[in-house]
Amino acid sequence: MGNYNIQRREIEAIYGKVSPFELKNRLISLAEESKEAGIHSLLDAGRGNPNWISAAPREAFFTFGHFAVEESRRVWNDNDLAGMPKRDGIAARFLNFMRKNKSEPGMETLEKMINYGITIKGFDEDEWIYELTDGIIGDNYPQPGRILRHVESVVHDYLIQELCYNEPLERKFNLFAVEGATAGMCYIFDSLIANNMLSKGDKIAIMVPIFTPYLEIPHLPRYDFEVVELMANEVTGQYSYEELKKISDPGIKALFIVNPSNPPSIAMRPVIVKGLKEIVEKSNPDLMIISDDVYGTFVENFHSLMADLPYNTIGVYSFSKYFGVTGWRLGTIALYEDNVFDKLLGQQDEDKKERAKRRYAALSTESEKIPFIDRIVADSRQVALNHTAGLSTPQQVQMAFFALFALVDKRNRYKDLVNSICHRRKKLLFNGLGLELDENSFDASYYAQFDLLEWAEQNYGGEFADYLKDNYKPIDVLLKLAEESSIVLLGGSGFHGPKWSIRISLANLDDESYSQIGEIIHSILEEYVANWENTRE
Repeated sequence: MGNYNIQRREIEAIYGKVSPFELKNRLISLAEESKEAGIHSLLDAGRGNPNWISAAPREAFFTFGHFAVEESRRVWNDNDLAGMPKRDGIAARFLNFMRKNKSEPGMETLEKMINYGITIKGFDEDEWIYELTDGIIGDNYPQPGRILRHVESVVHDYLIQELCYNEPLERKFNLFAVEGATAGMCYIFDSLIANNMLSKGDKIAIMVPIFTPYLEIPHLPRYDFEVVELMANEVTGQYSYEELKKISDPGIKALFIVNPSNPPSIAMRPVIVKGLKEIVEKSNPDLMIISDDVYGTFVENFHSLMADLPYNTIGVYSFSKYFGVTGWRLGTIALYEDNVFDKLLGQQDEDKKERAKRRYAALSTESEKIPFIDRIVADSRQVALNHTAGLSTPQQVQMAFFALFALVDKRNRYKDLVNSICHRRKKLLFNGLGLELDENSFDASYYAQFDLLEWAEQNYGGEFADYLKDNYKPIDVLLKLAEESSIVLLGGSGFHGPKWSIRISLANLDDESYSQIGEIIHSILEEYVANWENTRE
């Protein structure tokens, strides 16, 4: 019990001072002790790792892997040793493999995906199937280092379908395959600094609430940016025009956004995007926008800033949430061919150009002409190891298979199924809380953000809300959930959301758990209400 109380005091002491994800680990430890002492099972709704996976493209991946190994053994077969796949005639051999193995898991899906490359994209059959075969074997460095050629083409189609409302733009995006969205963000930050496009002390804007690392990275000594926050409305999750106007200051060089937000998991409405676009084009045309769109697939007809402001926006996307693939580390950086980043590089003074020339001298005799997307690739390997840059080829093949799976799913069966899971769980959570859930077509429902103080004011008035603020702290609720019910949630303030809000991941627990979480939160609040009423007697 002594250790238990020490843990509790430590958690209270660090609340609001460390990342909510670091705090979560302490809460899990406390909840584990509670679980061992009682009858509760641990319910960790603090992290957004989904409890589903996309099975069909994985089945296709592993079945295709069998073909790739057969191809390797065809070239050189010496017990446990095999050779490297060969290109010539590989399409005909794959067709024969499909005929002989029609009953293998994922074969029907695999055939559709391969045919997409041949019939829709017009790829050379041998070139297309060889890239996938050699890629899944993983016997060569990625070439090009940015992303494999055919893989880029199909992933590009996927991003246009999911993030750009399936309307091709005038030009295409150049993609860099990376180890998830977090790696993509790190690479972008580093390259902006390395190329003197952002310098220590520069002013940047962040749309909040937002994923905590995007709040923490700008304040690291390496960056030390001046940060301007654009705060979303606590109820709607949308941004007022007054908040958007903050970026009209041309001194703000970059804008960071997660859209849909994390939390409260709401996509920006078209009218908000229109206002943002007008402000950028009229008042800050050289603004660099970095948009993380990982939750975009959870909103119907989602519009990324990549589509509406392609010139200004570098897009970051991760396959992790939608396909249940956090362990694979699959993501992309997407930069429009005509973009402000390259324009700003070209306008730099001679001193900055000379520094870039020295930095990238080993890559080209005209290193100052290297596009920003290729500089990101080089910087990801400290330039000197550019020849080894790139996401591993088996990862790229699996990424392509996920993209192809979504492209050939014309009825959106998978999308409808996954999105229904999140919305169903949110409804169960709110039922447990005793609240009606307002339907919102811009709600990704990947997370729920519940404001305890707002609930207090709406249900019992300002007097009770004042009592709550004067006698309790948000951490008290989180501790009570962990101690008494082995439930782990995060505070919304760590994401620069409302101080009294809590964040609940709707992705990683079974349905019935959300009813239970809602009921227990409601019972805690009613306990506080009873305490308040006793003070009034």
